[in-house]
Amino acid sequence: MNEFVAVILICLNTVAIDRCTEETAADVMSTVVQNELGCATGWQDVVARSPLGKEVGTTAYVRTICRRQPPAKK
Repeated sequence: MNEFVAVILICLNTVAIDRCTEETAADVMSTVVQNELGCATGWQDVVARSPLGKEVGTTAYVRTICRRQPPAKK
């Protein structure tokens, strides 16, 4: 079964959404999820633990990227 990696980006409001990348984000976190739906849900608690968690909605926003993780080699 393929796993996915949810990459969670916290970008400042001064960064355009299409420019919010791992390089431009103020904070980047990731977590392994079982499916693509997991990339879109369940990350709120991860963001809340971030040093910028309190800024989300005021001076920052969240963007998530979903990547398929290659299967582990046996």
